[in-house]
Amino acid sequence: MDSIVHFEIPVNVPKEAKKFYNEVFGWNISQWGQQEYWMAVTTEVDEQSQRPKNPGAINGGIFKREGVFKGPIVTIAVADIETALSKIEVAGGKKVRGKEPVGEMGWTAYFEDNQGNLMGLWQSKA
Repeated sequence: MDSIVHFEIPVNVPKEAKKFYNEVFGWNISQWGQQEYWMAVTTEVDEQSQRPKNPGAINGGIFKREGVFKGPIVTIAVADIETALSKIEVAGGKKVRGKEPVGEMGWTAYFEDNQGNLMGLWQSKA
């Protein structure tokens, strides 16, 4: 069974969103390198793996809203993104953005399910 491992929140003004989520929920939000992307740490993480220590908890990201990225996105971990995208299309969904590398960590892609919801895929390198 593939699990939800990440969320993303598209926003109009990242600086204001960072302040909001920190003040309301206590999330630690920091820019990821030089990217226009902010990591949202919502739960305690293992120092080595950077994965959540609490079972079922996930962390996420915040980025500037644009194009098809209008609402919150949940990301599902899969063994192989290309295989998952093929299954998605057979089941009535569609690829929105194909497989792209994310640093040295893995790959991401985006799709719409058969109800028009935008979702993400994640494939780890390790």
